[in-house]
Amino acid sequence: MDFINDLMTYGFLQKALVTSVMVGIICGVIGSFIVLRGMSLMGDAISHAVLPGVAISYLLGINYFYGAVVVGILTAFGIGAISQNSRIKTDAAIGIVFSSAFAIGIILITKAQSATDLTQILFGNVLHVRTSDMWITMGVGAVVLLAVILFYKELLISSFDETMASVYGLNTRFIHYSIMVLLTLVTVASLQTVGVILVVSMLITPASTAYLLTDRLSIMIVLASIFGAIAAVAGIYFSYVHDLPSGPVIALATTAIFLIALLFSPKRGLLWPMLSKKKEVTV
Repeated sequence: MDFINDLMTYGFLQKALVTSVMVGIICGVIGSFIVLRGMSLMGDAISHAVLPGVAISYLLGINYFYGAVVVGILTAFGIGAISQNSRIKTDAAIGIVFSSAFAIGIILITKAQSATDLTQILFGNVLHVRTSDMWITMGVGAVVLLAVILFYKELLISSFDETMASVYGLNTRFIHYSIMVLLTLVTVASLQTVGVILVVSMLITPASTAYLLTDRLSIMIVLASIFGAIAAVAGIYFSYVHDLPSGPVIALATTAIFLIALLFSPKRGLLWPMLSKKKEVTV
Protein backbone atom coordinates (compact mmCIF):
# COMPACT_ATOMS: atom_id res chain seq x y z
CA MET A 1 0.00 0.00 0.00
CA ASP A 2 2.90 2.36 0.74
CA PHE A 3 4.14 1.89 -2.80
CA ILE A 4 0.73 2.77 -4.26
CA ASN A 5 0.46 5.83 -2.01
CA ASP A 6 3.95 6.97 -3.05
CA LEU A 7 3.07 6.28 -6.68
CA MET A 8 0.06 8.57 -6.41
CA THR A 9 2.13 11.24 -4.61
CA TYR A 10 5.53 11.45 -6.30
CA GLY A 11 5.92 12.51 -9.90
CA PHE A 12 9.32 10.85 -10.35
CA LEU A 13 7.78 7.47 -9.51
CA GLN A 14 4.95 7.99 -11.99
CA LYS A 15 7.42 8.90 -14.74
CA ALA A 16 9.56 5.88 -13.88
CA LEU A 17 6.58 3.52 -14.11
CA VAL A 18 5.24 4.95 -17.39
CA THR A 19 8.69 4.94 -19.00
CA SER A 20 9.49 1.41 -17.82
CA VAL A 21 6.19 -0.03 -19.05
CA MET A 22 6.63 1.60 -22.46
CA VAL A 23 10.19 0.26 -22.67
CA GLY A 24 8.92 -3.21 -21.76
CA ILE A 25 6.28 -3.06 -24.50
CA ILE A 26 8.49 -1.82 -27.34
CA CYS A 27 11.36 -4.13 -26.35
CA GLY A 28 8.92 -7.04 -26.52
CA VAL A 29 7.72 -5.98 -29.97
CA ILE A 30 11.10 -5.44 -31.63
CA GLY A 31 12.70 -8.23 -29.60
CA SER A 32 10.30 -10.76 -31.18
CA PHE A 33 11.75 -10.01 -34.62
CA ILE A 34 15.30 -10.04 -33.28
CA VAL A 35 14.82 -13.48 -31.71
CA LEU A 36 13.08 -14.96 -34.78
CA ARG A 37 15.83 -13.68 -37.08
CA GLY A 38 18.59 -15.06 -34.88
CA MET A 39 19.99 -11.56 -34.32
CA SER A 40 20.19 -11.51 -30.53
CA LEU A 41 23.89 -10.64 -30.70
CA MET A 42 23.07 -7.60 -32.84
CA GLY A 43 20.89 -6.19 -30.06
CA ASP A 44 23.74 -6.62 -27.60
CA ALA A 45 26.16 -5.01 -30.06
CA ILE A 46 24.08 -1.91 -30.70
CA SER A 47 23.35 -1.40 -27.01
CA HIS A 48 27.10 -1.30 -26.28
CA ALA A 49 28.11 0.57 -29.42
CA VAL A 50 25.88 3.59 -28.71
CA LEU A 51 28.10 4.58 -25.78
CA PRO A 52 30.34 6.93 -27.87
CA GLY A 53 27.21 8.74 -29.05
CA VAL A 54 26.09 9.15 -25.45
CA ALA A 55 29.53 10.48 -24.49
CA ILE A 56 29.67 12.94 -27.39
CA SER A 57 26.19 14.18 -26.51
CA TYR A 58 27.34 14.85 -22.94
CA LEU A 59 30.37 16.74 -24.24
CA LEU A 60 28.17 18.83 -26.55
CA GLY A 61 25.59 19.41 -23.84
CA ILE A 62 22.68 17.93 -25.79
CA ASN A 63 20.28 15.09 -24.98
CA TYR A 64 22.10 11.75 -25.19
CA PHE A 65 19.28 10.35 -27.34
CA TYR A 66 20.41 12.09 -30.53
CA GLY A 67 24.07 11.09 -30.40
CA ALA A 68 23.25 7.53 -29.40
CA VAL A 69 20.78 7.08 -32.26
CA VAL A 70 23.28 8.36 -34.84
CA VAL A 71 26.08 6.11 -33.57
CA GLY A 72 23.72 3.13 -33.26
CA ILE A 73 22.58 3.45 -36.88
CA LEU A 74 26.19 3.90 -38.08
CA THR A 75 27.11 0.76 -36.13
CA ALA A 76 24.38 -1.29 -37.80
CA PHE A 77 25.46 -0.13 -41.24
CA GLY A 78 29.14 -0.62 -40.37
CA ILE A 79 28.56 -4.23 -39.32
CA GLY A 80 26.61 -4.85 -42.52
CA ALA A 81 29.31 -3.24 -44.68
CA ILE A 82 32.10 -5.35 -43.15
CA SER A 83 30.21 -8.65 -43.36
CA GLN A 84 28.94 -8.08 -46.92
CA ASN A 85 32.16 -6.75 -48.43
CA SER A 86 34.78 -9.01 -46.86
CA ARG A 87 35.38 -12.60 -45.77
CA ILE A 88 34.51 -11.62 -42.21
CA LYS A 89 31.28 -13.25 -41.00
CA THR A 90 28.51 -11.31 -39.27
CA ASP A 91 29.24 -12.50 -35.72
CA ALA A 92 32.92 -11.56 -36.07
CA ALA A 93 32.01 -8.16 -37.55
CA ILE A 94 29.68 -7.55 -34.60
CA GLY A 95 32.46 -8.37 -32.14
CA ILE A 96 34.94 -6.07 -33.88
CA VAL A 97 32.64 -3.07 -34.20
CA PHE A 98 30.85 -3.13 -30.85
CA SER A 99 33.95 -3.78 -28.74
CA SER A 100 35.80 -0.92 -30.47
CA ALA A 101 32.87 1.47 -30.11
CA PHE A 102 32.33 0.51 -26.46
CA ALA A 103 36.00 1.13 -25.69
CA ILE A 104 35.89 4.55 -27.39
CA GLY A 105 32.76 5.40 -25.43
CA ILE A 106 34.35 4.56 -22.06
CA ILE A 107 37.42 6.66 -22.91
CA LEU A 108 35.26 9.63 -23.93
CA ILE A 109 33.09 9.38 -20.83
CA THR A 110 36.21 9.16 -18.63
CA LYS A 111 37.75 12.20 -20.32
CA ALA A 112 34.51 14.07 -19.74
CA GLN A 113 34.93 13.26 -16.03
CA SER A 114 31.37 11.98 -15.75
CA ALA A 115 31.91 8.91 -13.58
CA THR A 116 28.42 9.18 -12.11
CA ASP A 117 26.85 9.48 -15.52
CA LEU A 118 28.84 6.48 -16.75
CA THR A 119 27.42 4.32 -13.97
CA GLN A 120 23.94 5.53 -14.79
CA ILE A 121 24.42 4.81 -18.49
CA LEU A 122 25.87 1.34 -17.90
CA PHE A 123 23.25 0.16 -15.42
CA GLY A 124 20.37 2.59 -15.83
CA ASN A 125 18.42 4.47 -13.17
CA VAL A 126 14.80 4.79 -14.11
CA LEU A 127 13.93 6.49 -10.81
CA HIS A 128 15.86 9.52 -12.08
CA VAL A 129 14.15 9.66 -15.47
CA ARG A 130 13.40 13.16 -16.71
CA THR A 131 10.15 14.33 -18.25
CA SER A 132 11.88 14.85 -21.61
CA ASP A 133 13.20 11.26 -21.53
CA MET A 134 9.71 9.95 -20.80
CA TRP A 135 8.26 11.78 -23.79
CA ILE A 136 11.10 10.62 -26.04
CA THR A 137 10.38 7.04 -24.97
CA MET A 138 6.68 7.54 -25.70
CA GLY A 139 7.54 8.96 -29.13
CA VAL A 140 9.85 6.05 -29.94
CA GLY A 141 7.13 3.66 -28.81
CA ALA A 142 4.60 5.26 -31.14
CA VAL A 143 7.01 5.07 -34.10
CA VAL A 144 7.88 1.41 -33.45
CA LEU A 145 4.28 0.28 -32.95
CA LEU A 146 3.07 2.18 -36.03
CA ALA A 147 5.87 0.74 -38.20
CA VAL A 148 5.15 -2.83 -37.09
CA ILE A 149 1.38 -2.44 -37.64
CA LEU A 150 1.79 -0.92 -41.13
CA PHE A 151 4.44 -3.38 -42.38
CA TYR A 152 3.51 -6.47 -40.41
CA LYS A 153 3.11 -8.74 -43.46
CA GLU A 154 6.50 -7.74 -44.89
CA LEU A 155 8.19 -8.24 -41.53
CA LEU A 156 6.42 -11.59 -41.06
CA ILE A 157 7.48 -13.04 -44.42
CA SER A 158 11.06 -11.78 -44.30
CA SER A 159 11.53 -13.00 -40.72
CA PHE A 160 10.59 -16.60 -41.51
CA ASP A 161 11.95 -17.00 -45.07
CA GLU A 162 14.10 -14.34 -46.75
CA THR A 163 14.26 -16.32 -50.01
CA MET A 164 10.48 -16.38 -50.29
CA ALA A 165 10.36 -12.70 -49.41
CA SER A 166 12.76 -11.95 -52.27
CA VAL A 167 10.60 -14.02 -54.66
CA TYR A 168 7.62 -11.89 -53.64
CA GLY A 169 9.63 -8.81 -54.63
CA LEU A 170 10.39 -7.56 -51.14
CA ASN A 171 13.65 -5.67 -50.60
CA THR A 172 14.99 -7.83 -47.76
CA ARG A 173 18.10 -5.70 -47.25
CA PHE A 174 15.96 -2.58 -46.79
CA ILE A 175 13.74 -4.45 -44.34
CA HIS A 176 16.84 -5.64 -42.44
CA TYR A 177 18.23 -2.13 -42.04
CA SER A 178 14.79 -0.77 -41.16
CA ILE A 179 14.64 -3.25 -38.30
CA MET A 180 18.15 -2.16 -37.29
CA VAL A 181 16.98 1.45 -37.12
CA LEU A 182 13.97 0.47 -34.99
CA LEU A 183 16.24 -1.66 -32.80
CA THR A 184 18.56 1.32 -32.31
CA LEU A 185 15.66 3.59 -31.33
CA VAL A 186 14.35 1.04 -28.83
CA THR A 187 17.82 0.41 -27.41
CA VAL A 188 18.52 4.11 -26.86
CA ALA A 189 15.08 4.64 -25.33
CA SER A 190 15.83 1.80 -22.89
CA LEU A 191 19.16 3.17 -21.64
CA GLN A 192 17.62 5.23 -18.84
CA THR A 193 15.65 2.20 -17.63
CA VAL A 194 18.06 -0.73 -17.66
CA GLY A 195 21.30 0.74 -19.01
CA VAL A 196 23.67 -0.29 -21.78
CA ILE A 197 24.68 -3.62 -20.27
CA LEU A 198 21.25 -4.97 -19.34
CA VAL A 199 19.14 -3.65 -22.22
CA VAL A 200 19.60 -6.91 -24.09
CA SER A 201 17.69 -8.68 -21.30
CA MET A 202 14.61 -6.58 -22.13
CA LEU A 203 15.02 -7.25 -25.84
CA ILE A 204 15.67 -10.97 -25.74
CA THR A 205 14.21 -12.56 -22.60
CA PRO A 206 10.51 -11.52 -22.90
CA ALA A 207 10.52 -12.44 -26.61
CA SER A 208 12.17 -15.80 -25.86
CA THR A 209 9.56 -16.42 -23.15
CA ALA A 210 6.75 -15.76 -25.62
CA TYR A 211 8.46 -18.03 -28.16
CA LEU A 212 8.05 -20.92 -25.73
CA LEU A 213 4.30 -20.37 -25.58
CA THR A 214 3.13 -19.87 -29.17
CA ASP A 215 3.92 -20.53 -32.83
CA ARG A 216 2.13 -17.42 -34.14
CA LEU A 217 4.15 -14.21 -34.53
CA SER A 218 1.24 -11.89 -33.74
CA ILE A 219 0.56 -13.67 -30.43
CA MET A 220 4.27 -13.82 -29.69
CA ILE A 221 4.55 -10.04 -30.07
CA VAL A 222 1.59 -9.43 -27.76
CA LEU A 223 2.85 -11.89 -25.13
CA ALA A 224 6.40 -10.49 -25.27
CA SER A 225 5.04 -6.98 -24.76
CA ILE A 226 2.92 -8.09 -21.80
CA PHE A 227 5.86 -9.92 -20.21
CA GLY A 228 8.09 -6.88 -20.71
CA ALA A 229 5.52 -4.60 -19.11
CA ILE A 230 4.99 -6.99 -16.17
CA ALA A 231 8.75 -7.23 -15.61
CA ALA A 232 9.02 -3.44 -15.69
CA VAL A 233 6.27 -2.98 -13.08
CA ALA A 234 7.68 -5.75 -10.86
CA GLY A 235 11.18 -4.31 -11.21
CA ILE A 236 10.08 -0.81 -10.28
CA TYR A 237 8.15 -2.13 -7.28
CA PHE A 238 10.92 -4.26 -5.79
CA SER A 239 13.69 -1.77 -6.56
CA TYR A 240 11.75 1.05 -4.89
CA VAL A 241 10.52 -0.92 -1.86
CA HIS A 242 13.85 -2.65 -1.15
CA ASP A 243 16.13 0.22 -2.31
CA LEU A 244 17.77 -1.83 -5.06
CA PRO A 245 19.13 -0.71 -8.48
CA SER A 246 16.18 -0.70 -10.87
CA GLY A 247 17.91 -2.05 -14.01
CA PRO A 248 19.18 -5.32 -12.53
CA VAL A 249 15.88 -5.94 -10.72
CA ILE A 250 13.91 -5.49 -13.98
CA ALA A 251 16.35 -7.83 -15.75
CA LEU A 252 15.91 -10.45 -13.02
CA ALA A 253 12.12 -10.10 -13.29
CA THR A 254 12.31 -10.97 -17.02
CA THR A 255 14.43 -14.00 -16.13
CA ALA A 256 11.95 -15.16 -13.47
CA ILE A 257 9.08 -15.01 -15.98
CA PHE A 258 11.21 -16.92 -18.50
CA LEU A 259 11.98 -19.69 -15.99
CA ILE A 260 8.28 -20.07 -15.17
CA ALA A 261 7.48 -20.45 -18.88
CA LEU A 262 10.40 -22.83 -19.36
CA LEU A 263 9.02 -25.10 -16.65
CA PHE A 264 5.28 -24.84 -17.23
CA SER A 265 4.83 -24.07 -20.94
CA PRO A 266 2.02 -26.41 -22.15
CA LYS A 267 3.88 -27.53 -25.29
CA ARG A 268 7.55 -26.84 -24.61
CA GLY A 269 7.79 -26.81 -20.82
CA LEU A 270 10.28 -29.07 -19.08
CA LEU A 271 7.83 -30.21 -16.39
CA TRP A 272 5.15 -31.93 -18.49
CA PRO A 273 7.46 -34.42 -20.33
CA MET A 274 8.94 -35.40 -16.96
CA LEU A 275 5.46 -36.02 -15.50
CA SER A 276 4.40 -37.99 -18.61
CA LYS A 277 7.43 -40.26 -18.34
CA LYS A 278 6.71 -40.79 -14.64
CA LYS A 279 3.11 -41.79 -15.43
CA GLU A 280 4.29 -44.24 -18.10
CA VAL A 281 6.71 -45.86 -15.66
CA THR A 282 3.96 -46.10 -13.03
CA VAL A 283 1.52 -47.75 -15.48
